[in-house]
Amino acid sequence: MINPDSDRTLDRIRWRCRRGLLELDLILTSFLEGGFERLTPAQQETFSGLLGRADTDLWDLVSGRSHSADQAEEALLDTLRRVGTV
Repeated sequence: MINPDSDRTLDRIRWRCRRGLLELDLILTSFLEGGFERLTPAQQETFSGLLGRADTDLWDLVSGRSHSADQAEEALLDTLRRVGTV
């Protein structure tokens, strides 16, 4: 479980949001700053799991070019798209 109250944990997640694709970097960082704390612990874990994907795969998911078979990921991606205005 992610402890969002831990500065160290948030710093690690913030670092993982830094990506090679500028668009992805901006969307993920914006979401982390503006929406991450409102997620449930399970959703935070899902977000963390998404950060383990390759940039191109993650961009395809975030931009809606592809969809996840995992319902929890797809629900979080919908939230990310709304907040990130992709």
